[in-house]
Amino acid sequence: MSNAPLMPKATAVWLLDNTALTFDQVADFTKMHPLEIRAIADGDAAQGIKGMDPISNGQLTREEIEKGENDQEYRLRLQESSVVLPQHSKRKGPRYTPVSRRHERPSAILWLVRNHPELKDAQIMRLVGTTKTTIASVRDRTHWNASTLTPMDPVTLGLCAQIELDFEVQRAAKEKPVDTAYGGATLLPASETTRKETELETAEKKNDDLNVDAVFAKLKTIGGKKQEQE
Repeated sequence: MSNAPLMPKATAVWLLDNTALTFDQVADFTKMHPLEIRAIADGDAAQGIKGMDPISNGQLTREEIEKGENDQEYRLRLQESSVVLPQHSKRKGPRYTPVSRRHERPSAILWLVRNHPELKDAQIMRLVGTTKTTIASVRDRTHWNASTLTPMDPVTLGLCAQIELDFEVQRAAKEKPVDTAYGGATLLPASETTRKETELETAEKKNDDLNVDAVFAKLKTIGGKKQEQE
């Protein structure tokens, strides 16, 4: 997206009041829709907005305006500002929470601790904008208001967005190690179970054969002894 002048509506009001530029030219310079420029000219929009002179703040020159007034197809060029604005840097630290909602943070912390124990303190701090001391006091029930705290969803309270909560929960789930203390009971592969069943059947069959042979051998022995006695 190309650069737009500072306070585009106020600039559009000034250009409409002080120049003979067309709606399309003003719309192109201020990066606004031509219908919105027409509404400003008709008095249906931007009521009460004081026009801002783009020449005095160095965003436009008188010569540039004259070129546009003489040629309706000409598009005004925004002058480069001599003022260098500092780049916005992301502030590190807890999320800012409005004063009106700060008293609701312990309830949100209690909800997160109960419903998502896998979340780390740093993640809870990012979600609701709190400190480790407050989290510890809520978790240990040593908070000064612990007796009256009620778990409340931080999304419902407006302390964070649902997509932010889902992201932190999924991140905690990925970082949580697999619990192997239970013994890791899993189903054995079919190859092992089939092999063991086959070996067991073979062993049982062999035992049966041995038992039959032993019985016949004993019967023969008994029969021989009887014949000798007779």
